Amino acid sequence: MKIPKRMEPLVEDGLVDEVIRQLMSGKEAMVFVVRCGEEIRCAKVYKEANKRSFRQSVDYTEGRKVKNSRQARAMEKGSKYGRKAQEEAWQSAEVDALYRLAAAGVRVPKPYNFHEGVLLMELVTDDNGNAAPRLNDVALTEERAREYHHALIQQVVRMLCAGVVHGDLSEYNILVGSDGPVIIDLPQAVDAAGNNHASSMLDRDVTNLANYFGQFAADLKTSDYGKEIWSLYESGELHAEVKLTGRFERIVKPADLVGVMREIDDARAAEAARLARIAVV
Repeated sequence: MKIPKRMEPLVEDGLVDEVIRQLMSGKEAMVFVVRCGEEIRCAKVYKEANKRSFRQSVDYTEGRKVKNSRQARAMEKGSKYGRKAQEEAWQSAEVDALYRLAAAGVRVPKPYNFHEGVLLMELVTDDNGNAAPRLNDVALTEERAREYHHALIQQVVRMLCAGVVHGDLSEYNILVGSDGPVIIDLPQAVDAAGNNHASSMLDRDVTNLANYFGQFAADLKTSDYGKEIWSLYESGELHAEVKLTGRFERIVKPADLVGVMREIDDARAAEAARLARIAVV
């Protein structure tokens, strides 16, 4: 097929020998099957900001560090250079997350190279060696749904142990490879410790999984892994092999009515004393 314009630098630099076919076009990028020497891999070509339907949000970019202070200032001002730097930071966030998660044992596509806005990574395949389907395209039995749900909750735990929350996890960005589910699409991944929205994003990711797999195993819809996982993370008790229950007991403390009335009485007394001083003056 004709080489896409944004992939020409990779061909010229010898990183890609042949573009075989387009695999998919998503809200943020197009993905191609390519040949690199004897290896068949995939190349993710990021769309330009004005052609991408997934808009960057401050909820996602909060807490991301920019090493170059000039870039940081430009990004704050929204200048042309700043917008370009912000776009590069958005793309490199996925690359950084992939390397970080692969090292932590999370099942994500193995990254190989990032060059000129194109990410070269492992082509996830099914049992027959074909490109793996997305989870939403696979028919599931109740048993398989439970198996995949369990595997993905474990991956969410491993991700959080590595300090990462996916932020947009659903059946549309999970592939079903020959060895089970593989998590993809991470440019919006957030740093768990540096983002105030990390807790709610993790809970939403886990709820998405519960709702999807709950179509095949109804009791999964009432599980509460998200808050259980975050609670363990906050208390420093989360680790890759942690045993989860899927339940979370919310402790609601009874209102201290005596204390509240005491504060009201103190406030009234203070106000009465203030008025008395004014009257004397």
